[in-house]
Amino acid sequence: MSERPDRRPGHGPQTERASKRPGWRRDAFLQAGLLVGAAIGAGITVLGRRMERSARRGLVDWPQVVRIAVARARRAEGSLPKDELAAAEPVYDAAMRDVVPALEAALETRLPGVVERAGVVSRADWVRANVSTFADLVGRIEGRLLDEAVPPGSGIVRSGMTIANRAVTTRQFGYLLGFLGQRVLGQYDLALLSAEATPGRLMFVDENIRRVAETLEVPLNPFRTWIVLHETTHAFEFEGQTWLRPYLAGRFEKQLDSMASGVSVMSREALRGLRRALREEGAGQHWLEDLMTEEQRRGFREIQAVMSLLEGFSDYVMDRVGADLVYDVERISERFHARRAQRTGFERVMMRLTGLDLKMEQYRLGEAFVAEVARARGSEGLRAMWRGPECLPDLEEIKAPELWLARVMPDAGPAYS
Repeated sequence: MSERPDRRPGHGPQTERASKRPGWRRDAFLQAGLLVGAAIGAGITVLGRRMERSARRGLVDWPQVVRIAVARARRAEGSLPKDELAAAEPVYDAAMRDVVPALEAALETRLPGVVERAGVVSRADWVRANVSTFADLVGRIEGRLLDEAVPPGSGIVRSGMTIANRAVTTRQFGYLLGFLGQRVLGQYDLALLSAEATPGRLMFVDENIRRVAETLEVPLNPFRTWIVLHETTHAFEFEGQTWLRPYLAGRFEKQLDSMASGVSVMSREALRGLRRALREEGAGQHWLEDLMTEEQRRGFREIQAVMSLLEGFSDYVMDRVGADLVYDVERISERFHARRAQRTGFERVMMRLTGLDLKMEQYRLGEAFVAEVARARGSEGLRAMWRGPECLPDLEEIKAPELWLARVMPDAGPAYS
């Protein structure tokens, strides 16, 4: 009998092959899944590394900061075309030619080259000039902060958070510089933390100067000369006292270095301070000091004292020297100082948040200190402030000039009135 294949259902080669298909499919799906998973994993790894590299490019996108700030500055009321700004240059040149000799006589110090380092800038030009200063300051602490935020192998989540934070911080800096660019009248621009001790330059933001003169209803050209006096006095402070720049730079660098080591965590006290700033509540120390250790607060207050002297001295000189140089200086000064004290609610909050309110306090305290020293000791007292670092007042002495007089000039004889 010959053998034939059994044709009954469920038997034979075809059924045998068919019985193997479900397992084969399971294996194929498993292999495909492993391949897809490996591809996704590799993609995530590559993406994570790319995002990590992107995150480590910096805490702030400075070109974008410039674009945001310049756009806001150009949209602000009172913007002027370049030809109108250029037309103001001769007015400032003439003011500088009057101011520098008057200051040299009053302060008994030569200021060579200052006239050639002065000029009119637009709000946008001021923004561009100051971005490098902000970038330099951030750059001093950026490396350590990035090491904390995005250590090697951080992956997508931490890198993504850092990139998102950069976008927010960039906009904040852009708005801040745009805000400042609409308010700054003049500036002695000095690269304080630069290794090269090059002299500063004087910048006058004529768009803002014109707007303020109009608001105060004071004559424009005398007001321009008055502002020139203030900023040129800053040139005297830094260029006439060769020790001042390295002294102040050293304190800034020390403070930045100290802040970098612990700036990644904002304490609950700092958050409460920020809420007080928004509500304009609280007395005593500034909310920014809530972010600091006790050592950092001491450094912060030391810098505040020096800045109060710098600003107060310039305010004092602009009024005293301006009495013989600026038409109607008493009315200009009175209205300008009254304007400083009258801010909108938005401006007050912005100034509290950014620390600009400290600058206003520096003007007030510093001028009162300098005026009292001049009243008590005359020109000898004014010169004594600039003898060297040991003669600088601390913050308590700024608030109580008699303490400084007793320490620095105990043998100068009785004060006069």
